Amino acid sequence: MGTLDTVILFAYLALLVGLGFYAQRRKQDVEDYFVAGRRRGPATIACLWLAAWIGGASIVGTSARIYELGVTGIWYVLAIAIGCLLFGLTMARRVKQHGDRHQHLTYPDFIEHHYDNRTRAVATITTVLAYTAYTAGQFAAAAAMLEVLLGWDYTTSLLLAGAIVIFYTAIGGYLAVTYTDWVQVTLVIVGIVAVGVPVAISQAGSWSDMHAALPASYYDLGAQGWDRVAALVVSLVLSFFVAMDSFSRSFAARDAAAARNGALLAIVLILPIALAVTWLGLASAVLYPGHESGAGILTTFALEAFPTGLKGVMVIGILSAIMSVASICVLTASANYARDIHQRYIQPGIAPRAMLRLGTLASLGAGVLAMLLA
Repeated sequence: MGTLDTVILFAYLALLVGLGFYAQRRKQDVEDYFVAGRRRGPATIACLWLAAWIGGASIVGTSARIYELGVTGIWYVLAIAIGCLLFGLTMARRVKQHGDRHQHLTYPDFIEHHYDNRTRAVATITTVLAYTAYTAGQFAAAAAMLEVLLGWDYTTSLLLAGAIVIFYTAIGGYLAVTYTDWVQVTLVIVGIVAVGVPVAISQAGSWSDMHAALPASYYDLGAQGWDRVAALVVSLVLSFFVAMDSFSRSFAARDAAAARNGALLAIVLILPIALAVTWLGLASAVLYPGHESGAGILTTFALEAFPTGLKGVMVIGILSAIMSVASICVLTASANYARDIHQRYIQPGIAPRAMLRLGTLASLGAGVLAMLLA
């Protein structure tokens, strides 16, 4: 990347750190740290939904899938939209109401109330393992991208990406996640939709031009096999109902209506991104047929096809999708340890101020562990 694009990239990273400091000054108690004070409106809840689910797999992975197979690769993002719709219509209001009534902070809180402490233990263990591994995957994706963009080695790139996410999440908690997610979602929409699609059109032509240049199979929604599509959609949609961040997002809403409407509003933001990712994947297939690194095709497209300045905007749009997911994963694993293990089984009477410090240390520990796994 050129100097201007590199400046844009580091300005974005510095902004995330600054928002972490801002959130640290505003957080007052444990609820601020773990559920953003239970006072977020539907627009913020929608951003939290989008930032948690539209990450490396949705942007980078889906564009690579579309590059290889065509529009059938969009089912991953469409399944996310379906999951938001069904959770919003069936669960969000009730989760918020139960969460406020019983002061739940985590998904295992909710599970124990409805079942027993053994079920809570299972939910805690599986959630910690899943979100630590998922964080590692997002860190690896961010590091691989920075490695290409900056020409650094993988370890240095991993340290940069991981340290920034861990820092602002640890010091600011869920408040930092909400503030940074507003920025990250805006950058994803600007970079992928507002900038990415027009540049793709200028480079690869209109939809009809791409249709003429690519095999007919590229425009078959079921090209990968409808059995695989069904398995993907069912498994991904069902995961919404057992993912801890679905519950913590509902707990963070200011009321039941905000919890429900935020999930439904997220669909309005997801669908344009789905269309944009499809367009970018198809444009890449037209411009770079047979590229040896299909998994990194979106980064290649950004570096080679975008002009100076817009290249930086596109790059931070992709990176924002990855880092926003990483931050909520770090906080989720942190909450699992602090609330569901330490406070529940080791120190039930822990003071609120000590619990805040524990949350910070748990976020640092979860983040570092994920970096080691990455």
